[in-house]
Amino acid sequence: MIINKFTCRNQCRDVNIIRHFSHIDINPDSIRLIIISEAVPGNLDDYFYRSENSSFLKTTNQAFMDAGYAFDSTDTYLEKGIYFTTALKCHKKDYLVSAQTLKNCSVLLQKEIEQFKNIRAVMLMGDFAIKSINYIWKDKRKESIIPKGSTYKIRESIFESNGIRFFPSYTQTGESFNIEKIKRKMISEDIRKAMEFVNSQG
Repeated sequence: MIINKFTCRNQCRDVNIIRHFSHIDINPDSIRLIIISEAVPGNLDDYFYRSENSSFLKTTNQAFMDAGYAFDSTDTYLEKGIYFTTALKCHKKDYLVSAQTLKNCSVLLQKEIEQFKNIRAVMLMGDFAIKSINYIWKDKRKESIIPKGSTYKIRESIFESNGIRFFPSYTQTGESFNIEKIKRKMISEDIRKAMEFVNSQG
């Protein structure tokens, strides 16, 4: 089944308009873990599902290797029930984007997530992902999932809603992954916790 058959017409001013959605052929019912990173890269060849040499996949492979999982291809992740996406469907112009841009993209992210009926966990890799999931849950269930606060503190808590567990963490994509060693260690710990939880669900 080809997923992500939707479009966007928003004209957000703080991103380079790309509106990228991965039109891949998978069984949505097989997905149990969704990993939401920050934003689409400036070069789409660096995105997940573009090639096995994409920078996003390389740093993600390293993050999973740090956590004890030797996955090396998008097919392997999909076979394990893991799906990757980003909070922003365009490439950000600067370090931050407006709340309105995040809200616009959260509508699309919600449609994307709703394709998967058997999700057990969602990893929120960075502030954009955390804020986006909060926008979605406020609209959908009138509640925020992740409280405000430093990620290194809140990542130690358990967050669950509607049968899904949420794991706030740091982004595993981009140049900063190989620079900030402490965050890289925490990312591996969070991946390990998420994988252990998903595998415990049968």
